Amino acid sequence: MGAESGMMGTMVAGLAPFHVVLPWVPSLGVDLAFRIDGLSLLMLALIVGIGLAVFAYGSAYMAGAAGRPRLFGLLTAFMLAMAGAVTTDNLVVLFAFWELTSVVSFLLVGFKHEYEPNRRAAQQALLLTAGGGLVLLAGVLLLGAIGGTYSIQALIARGPDLAAHPLLPVALACVFVGAFTKSAQWPFHFWLPNAMAAPTPVSAYLHSATMVKLGVYLLARLNPAFDSLFMWEATLVTVGAVTALWAMALALRERDLKRILAWSTVSSLGTLVLLIGLPGPGAAEAAAAFLLAHALYKAPLFFVAGNVDHCTGTRSIDRLAGMARVMPWTAAIALAAGLSMAGVPLSLGYVAKDLIAIAKTEGLAFEWVSWATMVAGAVSVAVASVAAVRVFWHRGGASLPSGIHEASPGMIAPPLAVAALGIVFGVAPSLALPLIRDAARAMLPDEPGRVVVFPDPTGTQGTFLVFGLGLAIFLGWDRLHRWMEGLGWFDRFGLAAFYTRSMKRIPTVARVVTTRLQHGRLPGYLALAVGTLIAAVTAAALAGPAVTWPAWSAPPAAVIGASALIAAASLAACLLRDPFVMLLATGLTGLGTAVLALSLGAPDVAFTQFAVEVAFVVVVAAVLLRVRACSPPGAVVEHARARALMAGALGALVAALILIAASAPLDEAMPRYFGERAMPQAFGRNVVNVIIVDFRALDTLGEIAVVALTFIGARPLLRWLRARESENGGAA
Repeated sequence: MGAESGMMGTMVAGLAPFHVVLPWVPSLGVDLAFRIDGLSLLMLALIVGIGLAVFAYGSAYMAGAAGRPRLFGLLTAFMLAMAGAVTTDNLVVLFAFWELTSVVSFLLVGFKHEYEPNRRAAQQALLLTAGGGLVLLAGVLLLGAIGGTYSIQALIARGPDLAAHPLLPVALACVFVGAFTKSAQWPFHFWLPNAMAAPTPVSAYLHSATMVKLGVYLLARLNPAFDSLFMWEATLVTVGAVTALWAMALALRERDLKRILAWSTVSSLGTLVLLIGLPGPGAAEAAAAFLLAHALYKAPLFFVAGNVDHCTGTRSIDRLAGMARVMPWTAAIALAAGLSMAGVPLSLGYVAKDLIAIAKTEGLAFEWVSWATMVAGAVSVAVASVAAVRVFWHRGGASLPSGIHEASPGMIAPPLAVAALGIVFGVAPSLALPLIRDAARAMLPDEPGRVVVFPDPTGTQGTFLVFGLGLAIFLGWDRLHRWMEGLGWFDRFGLAAFYTRSMKRIPTVARVVTTRLQHGRLPGYLALAVGTLIAAVTAAALAGPAVTWPAWSAPPAAVIGASALIAAASLAACLLRDPFVMLLATGLTGLGTAVLALSLGAPDVAFTQFAVEVAFVVVVAAVLLRVRACSPPGAVVEHARARALMAGALGALVAALILIAASAPLDEAMPRYFGERAMPQAFGRNVVNVIIVDFRALDTLGEIAVVALTFIGARPLLRWLRARESENGGAA
C-alpha cells in the first residue's frame, strides 16, 4: 500500500489517496487493485454511515419477524459488495462486485417471497440490472482492449489518446446502458418504484442511498477520461434531464407515500447524471454535494414512510393526515428531512441546490436543461411538502386509522440522527466541504473548482421561483393527480409497457420454440447443429481476410489411393440403405484414414486408428445384428435430398478449412518445443506417445475416466436387458 503522488489537495483525513494492488489473474490483466480517493471516500461514508443507521433501524423494525437473520446477512453481503465496487481500481473486479449487488438486491427485494408482487418486483429488478450488467461487461472488455488495461486510473490517464478509436463509441454506449439500468435512468427507470415491495430498511439503503447510486458513481469515476467528448456530455445531460422531469411527472400519479418518494429518487438520480455531463468546474462540486445531501434527506424520509406503515398499516396519503399529534418524533424527522429535500436555507439541500444553479449557469451549452430541472425541482418541493406537511400537519378530510401510536425509540433515533446531520451540514457547511471538494476533484481533477457557501443572486432568484411553483403544485396535488391518472397513454407506451407485454408473451414464444426445436427427433437435432455450424463458420470465413489457396502439387500414390478409398466408402455410406452394410462402409473410411496416416509417416496414429475402428465396427455390428430383428422392415429415409445437401455442404466446408490450414506457414515453435523436451523430461523417443502419455496426461486420464464412467453407468442397463432376455426365454 503506497501513497500516490501528483494528486491535488488532501483527503479529509489528511492523507493522499492510497493504492494497493494484489496480483489475481496477471495473464488477463486482472488484479485485485483498490484505490481510495475523495469520491470513494464519499461513497464509503454513505455506504457505512447510512448502513449503520439501517442496521440500527432494521433491528427495531424487524423485531420478532421471521427471517430477521437472513435480512441482516444479505444487508451485510450487500454492504461489502458496494464497498468493493467503489474502491476497486480494476474494471473487471468492479463488474464482479457490480453483479453481486444485483444478485443480493434481488434477494432483498424478494425478501417476502411468499407474495407474488414481491417476486415479480424482484424478477424485474434482476432482469434489468443484471441484463444491463452484461452489456456493461461488453463495455468493460472493449475499454480494456482499446486502452490496453483494465485499470481505471490508467484509462483516465490515456483518455485523450482513446478519443479517436473507432470502437470507443460502442464501448461508451455499453457503459451507458449498464449505468442507466443500475441507476434507473430513462428508459430503464420503471423498476425502482416497483422495488419498493422490499422492506423499508432495504428501500432506505439500496434504493435511496447506495445501490442506485452505483451507476452514477461509475459515470463520475470515468468522467475525467471522457468529459471532453460531445457524446459523453450530450448523452448524460439529455438522459439525466429527461429522467429528472419524467420521474417527477410520474410521481404525481401516485398515492402511495413510499412510491412517491421512489419516483423522486429516480428524478434525483437523473439530476446527478445530468450534473456529471455538464461542462464547467462547478458541476462536479454540485454533483458531490447533491450526492451527499440526497442520501441525508431521502433515507430518513424512507424511514418515515416505514414508521407510518408500521404504526398505521397504510402508506396511502388519502388515509393519512394530521398525524403529528400522535407521532410527533416521526413528524419532526419528516420535517427536518423535508426541509433539506425542498432546499430550504440552513440545510445541506440548500447548499447543494445553490451549487446546481451555478453549475447550470456555467454549462451555457445546455441552457435548455435549466427549465427541465426547474420543473423537477418544483415537484421535489411538492413531494417534500406531501411527506412532511400533508401527512403530519394537514388535517384534511381523511379519518385517521384507529390505534395509531408513535414508533419505538429504535425506529426514531437512526433517522433522526441522519436527518439532523443534513441540517448540521447546512448550518455549518465547512464540516462537509473538504469531503465534497475531494470528491469533486476525483470527478474533474484538471479543474480548479470552487465551493459556494452563500447564495448566489441568480441562484436565489431561481430558488424563489422553484419554491413558488412547488407550493402551487402542492396545493393542487389532488387535481394534478386526477388529471395525470386520466392520461392512459402513460401506461400504454414506453419501456415499462413493453416489458409487461414481453413478460406476458414469453410463455407463448417458449411454447412455439419448444414445439419447433424440441420435437424429439434425432435427425432434426443433428440437422440443426450441422446447419448452425455451417452458417457460423461460413460467416466467419466471409468476414475474415481473403483466403490464399495452396499451390497444387501431385501427392504420392499411397495418398491418392487412401483418399480414393475414403471417398468411395463415404459415398457408399450415403447411398446404402441397410444399416449393417452402411456400418461396414463407414468402417472402410476409418481404415482408409489409417492407411493415409501410415503413408504420411505416422505409424502410431495409423495403428491407433486401425485398432479403434475395428473395435468400433465389431461392437456396433453386434448391436445392429440384434436391433435388426426389432426394426420394422422397409425403413424410410425422410428428407433425403435436404440431408444430402447439408452433408455435401459440411464436407465442402471441412475440405476448404483443411486446405486453408495446409496453406498456412508451419509454426516450428510447437514441434521444436516437444522435440527438445521429449527425451530429457519424459524419457521417450516417440514424441506422439510422449505427448499423449506425459504432456497431455491429465487430458488422457480424463478421457479414460469418461469411458470408465460410461461403462459404470451402462451396467444397470445391461443387467436389465439380460434379466429381460432371461424372462423372455432367451429372445432378444
